[in-house]
Amino acid sequence: MPSDFSLKAMNSAHRFLLRVTGGRVGWQAMGMPVIELTTIGRKSGEKRSAMLTAPAMDGRSYVIVASRGGDDRHPAWFLNLRDEPHVEVVVKGGPRQAMIASIATPEQRARLWPEITRRFSNYAGYQEKTQREIPLVLLTPVGASGD
Repeated sequence: MPSDFSLKAMNSAHRFLLRVTGGRVGWQAMGMPVIELTTIGRKSGEKRSAMLTAPAMDGRSYVIVASRGGDDRHPAWFLNLRDEPHVEVVVKGGPRQAMIASIATPEQRARLWPEITRRFSNYAGYQEKTQREIPLVLLTPVGASGD
């Protein structure tokens, strides 16, 4: 499973690629949009950002997968948004947008997971590596869900 160091290194490399290409490369990966998710650290209280793929949309909500490469532990960004769902998201290098994160209900996951794994089989492989059910998270623009 990926170490914290390798995950941070991949995020740093991704940000470097975006910077050196002026954002022309790096906002798509494996046919998925890449987003920058900023959460509030549950321990530090500081802003924490991660570059993530968004394999599906559900209405106006981006759907992200808390897979951590099939690790038995949840990613730190997931634990952060679970405790504080007010997040910021950057899409395609655009402006930061306030969003509300919500963990998919069992019904939402049952509907979305087959679609995601059909289109992006790597997520099915991640689920096979772990006994935890990999959560899906919906990122909804503030105001779009009545917030």
